[in-house]
Amino acid sequence: MLKKTLLAAVALVSLAGVAAAQDLKEFRIGILGGENEADRLRNFACLQDHLKTELGVEKVSLFPAADYDGVIQGLLGGTLDYAELGASGYAKIYLANPKAVEPILTTVQTDGSMGYHSIMVARKDSGIKTLADMKGKKLGFADPDSTSGYLIPTVTLPEAIGGAPIKEYFGSTGFGGGHENLVLEVLKGNFDAGTTWGSGVGNFKDGYTSGNLKKMVDKGILNMDDLVELWKSPLIPNGPIVVRTSMNDTMKSKFKTFMMNLPKTDAKCFSAIQGGDFKGYAEVNVDFYKPIIDARKATIGG
Repeated sequence: MLKKTLLAAVALVSLAGVAAAQDLKEFRIGILGGENEADRLRNFACLQDHLKTELGVEKVSLFPAADYDGVIQGLLGGTLDYAELGASGYAKIYLANPKAVEPILTTVQTDGSMGYHSIMVARKDSGIKTLADMKGKKLGFADPDSTSGYLIPTVTLPEAIGGAPIKEYFGSTGFGGGHENLVLEVLKGNFDAGTTWGSGVGNFKDGYTSGNLKKMVDKGILNMDDLVELWKSPLIPNGPIVVRTSMNDTMKSKFKTFMMNLPKTDAKCFSAIQGGDFKGYAEVNVDFYKPIIDARKATIGG
């Protein structure tokens, strides 16, 4: 029995050594789906050279997932080292395995707030101007694991529509395959309206200061004059930057320091990976996301 215990301990130490060695060789970045893959890779490319130098690794790899769940499963499986998630995506991981990842940072809006909004938009020429106009119409959500694109509308929309259940109020609902594609589907008329996200800071006509609408405007694939805002949710906690919990402490510390400094050391890279204008980063932990974890558990489950 003692021999088995000793052997098990040796095996664990060996595995820890392997993990530490892997930390020094390759750093793996997960990138959420919902936007054109080429754009996502281009936006995160600036991190590759920076992190290779800052962390002392041989390689920094980018893994753009087809959807939110691709990154979530990669983090749960330990095949990714870092990702930027929505609060609901993090909640899904936490409910499956609370020790899989650690939330360490989140973004701070230009007005100092640490949140954003779910925003429902429709085509301006559709004649739909209010939530009341959406009764019996087709509503699109972004992704089942999106905070602003699904969870928060599911939780808060009923109050805005007089307490009616979403399935009874709207004629039908569906998913658009990510935020960018959802807005494009609204513009095509495949949904009468859809829920996406934005900072809520600045002007709607500009796509706000950050968020999916802003990114689409900056890429030249959206003219805000073609949309009308029907509804804006209460403030949602900005999503976390998470790291693999089993990563060694030295690597975690180096990475966190690098990210905290990024807005000053490379403002262009910071803006690219965040998709708009932000003030910087702030430290967070699991407590910041407990309301979202509880909301997801009660509404969606794991």
